[in-house]
Amino acid sequence: MTACLNDRSAGESSAQDSSQASKHRTLIENGHTVQAVGSRSHESGQSFSARFSIPTVHESYEALAADPDVDVLYVATPHTFHHAHALLALNAGKHVLVEKPFTINAEQAQDLVALAEAKRLVVLEGMWSRFLPHMARIREIIKEGTLGEIRKVIASHNQNLPKDPTHRLNDQALGGGALLDLGIYPISFAFDILGSPERIHASASMTSTGVDRQTAVIFEYAQGQQALLDCALDTAGNNRASVIGTNGWIDIDPTWYSATTFTRFDSDGSVLERFAQPVNSRRMQFQAAEMEGLIGAGLTAGTVLPPSESVAVMAAMDEIRRQIGLSYQADAAE
Repeated sequence: MTACLNDRSAGESSAQDSSQASKHRTLIENGHTVQAVGSRSHESGQSFSARFSIPTVHESYEALAADPDVDVLYVATPHTFHHAHALLALNAGKHVLVEKPFTINAEQAQDLVALAEAKRLVVLEGMWSRFLPHMARIREIIKEGTLGEIRKVIASHNQNLPKDPTHRLNDQALGGGALLDLGIYPISFAFDILGSPERIHASASMTSTGVDRQTAVIFEYAQGQQALLDCALDTAGNNRASVIGTNGWIDIDPTWYSATTFTRFDSDGSVLERFAQPVNSRRMQFQAAEMEGLIGAGLTAGTVLPPSESVAVMAAMDEIRRQIGLSYQADAAE
């Protein structure tokens, strides 16, 4: 049984609420049980429960975490609360799926991973794009070696999101900015394909509220590989991605971080494969299956997105923020 720790009181937009709703609908439509929801707002919790026929509504997070009918708790609160709420769940003996970004910084991330390991519980970052069918096939192609040596990863995530300075996306106190909300996708993608970089170069433009409006990043690797990554929260883009090797390349169609298609080319530009596997819903069921598989096997880490990699991604994000001059209150508290 899954429970959702959810809170819209910190300035979620209707579009973001729709995204969360889609995730829960996906779970239910694919045979998973959403047993309970917790929210600090009575009205929000009751509304969400009625919308998806969720049996139980808790009006405190502590009560939700203590619910004996809940096995897995999904933390879907704003970024700055991920660490505290995941700790609450883990200390209550629940497996936890933590919405991306995993935490605000690497120190918080390592704290969660250490506690989960000590308690033999699963803590999994909600980077659902890692588990989509087209991503699984891309990893297979790379392992087969038909692309040759992978030289470059290119990925963008640009959206035209609310510009209200009080919105959580623009609020430094709530972990706002393009990097944590949008840049996490291309950064995690680069880690998936190329691993941890040796060097990071980052540049950003900031908003009047002190968060990054847009950020561009270059990852450099020991064998000369590069990842070219960018994100923006006030300009829409085509949101494509590519993996380029010495014997060919893959172009992932928009929107590359959702269930989509891709084309594989050889070095002459001839099409070798067109991947177009139908998916009956947006995304969340694949990660739910990963969580179920790990729990069923008595494991605390898988191979697609182990907790140690979530910590490494957060460390890279910390370095990017250092270079662009973006700090959060949680950094000073560590």
